[in-house]
Amino acid sequence: MRALLILLVVLAIALVVGDRVAVVMAQNEIGRAIAAEYELPHRPDVEIGGFPFLTQALDGHYRDIDIRIGDWSGYDISVRDLDVALADVSAPLSDVVNSRTSHLVAAAATATAVVPYDVVQGFAPSGVESISHGPEGLRATGRFSVGAITVPATVFVTVAPTEDGIEVTPVSVQAATGGPTLSLAVLRRTLTFVVPLQRLPLGARLTAIEPRADGLHVTAVAHDVRLDSLP
Repeated sequence: MRALLILLVVLAIALVVGDRVAVVMAQNEIGRAIAAEYELPHRPDVEIGGFPFLTQALDGHYRDIDIRIGDWSGYDISVRDLDVALADVSAPLSDVVNSRTSHLVAAAATATAVVPYDVVQGFAPSGVESISHGPEGLRATGRFSVGAITVPATVFVTVAPTEDGIEVTPVSVQAATGGPTLSLAVLRRTLTFVVPLQRLPLGARLTAIEPRADGLHVTAVAHDVRLDSLP
């Protein structure tokens, strides 16, 4: 009986080890395929969720796959920390083994990324010298027109997802001490602008934007997507 128990333990360990080796190989293959097919500068980190992996592989169905791309450029804009989380993924084993992504389909994809403030500033009107986020909110500082002159001021803004991208809109203005009053209505006409990030990879459309100290943290969602639609 003791020998049988030892044998069962050894077999269990072998199955667990084999399962972990198989999932690492599959993750590497998916990462290599994505990097090669979409000409990424480096192979993304891929993590296949769920245990055991082998039963998912044989079934061709995975609960979730996380693809961490990192820096990404597209649609004339650059972002950091791009992460694409795929849920309810159908992927035939033969396609995974042969590094084919054309038949990998996810019921849902959620992409998250950070848009640095220097990137946001690149789309701002002239006069904006910096964009940052602090305890009082998101603000643009610079020199703005009052008639024929320009005066220093801090303009607090909000951000929202639109069909064209991230819309930045002034909501209040704080003129320099002793300086002339700036019209919020005028600023809204001259300072409202759009950062052209309508979507992230896999056709995911922007759904949420959260300003933080390091940039705008954006979230985009898509449904019934194919992995080969990554631009």
